[in-house]
Amino acid sequence: MKITEVRIFPKTNKENKLRAFANITFDDCFVVRGLKVIEGSKGLFVVMPSRKIKADEHRDVAHPVTAEFRDYIEKEVLKAYELHIEHMPDTEGLGEDDPYER
Repeated sequence: MKITEVRIFPKTNKENKLRAFANITFDDCFVVRGLKVIEGSKGLFVVMPSRKIKADEHRDVAHPVTAEFRDYIEKEVLKAYELHIEHMPDTEGLGEDDPYER
């Protein structure tokens, strides 16, 4: 299975650790929406989409089965995020097209 597209939706609010949302497409035929790029103490990492099941507990909605595939997803999403940030215009109001803000 190959990632054929990564879409990045950067966040402008730097007060929390969330840096962007991401959607990934596999083999031009299957999309996973709602991955998160998070700034941690050791750098950026990717979190799979999840939903709240209890007041303080979340469960992944979709996730890779193997560590190798998780590494592949994280590498591709972070590469796309870095490219997006490099080419992003330096203006206010970015992130308004973020589908998860609605």
